[in-house]
Amino acid sequence: MEATAVWYLEGINLFGKLCPIKAKESSVKPEMTEYMAGDNIYIPGDNARYLHIIEQGRVRIGAHNSDGTDYTKALLREGEVFGEMILAGEEVRTEFVECMEDDTRICSIDKEALKGLISEDADMSLRIVKWMGLRMQRLERKIESLTFKDARTRITDFLKDAAAFKGTRVGHEWMIKTKLTHRDIATLTATSRQTVSEILNDLRREDRIFFERGKILIRDLDNLS
Repeated sequence: MEATAVWYLEGINLFGKLCPIKAKESSVKPEMTEYMAGDNIYIPGDNARYLHIIEQGRVRIGAHNSDGTDYTKALLREGEVFGEMILAGEEVRTEFVECMEDDTRICSIDKEALKGLISEDADMSLRIVKWMGLRMQRLERKIESLTFKDARTRITDFLKDAAAFKGTRVGHEWMIKTKLTHRDIATLTATSRQTVSEILNDLRREDRIFFERGKILIRDLDNLS
């Protein structure tokens, strides 16, 4: 769990200085763009030119099924990064990114400028490799969970990952502050909103968690199941 938490913190430290809001002394000059809820930052087929940092707001990353419907890959918030596949040679986007809130602000860094910065900073290059490797590990865990585990286990795994990724320890408990709705959690765990509500209520009755609007408290993270 600690490794995942470090991954998140290092993600902010790694890219935060590239955003002009975070560090005005940066030699890289990103573009700052504001979006409204429902706006697309990019869609499948767009040229892949930028790495993006969420300075304010939330976004949804998704892709389209063969029948024209779409599904959600991730929901990201302030300080998180997307579009990183340009570092692996992506030239055309294969997914879409949609804003979930009004007044979302995105820092966008041209890939050529980013490559120049990486070539000048060996430490940043190593941190990027580590960051991307840990992101792939997290994706593999998610695929394994969706493929082999039942709904309750997928949801408790999600809570454990959320605690490691963005939780705060409060004594022996873990507090997760989140804007995710039950529908959002259902989308990310391949369940239904009703199933999420039922399982979270069961966990609360068992005194394994407590939740209210915007907060989830995990009583005993190691034994959450």
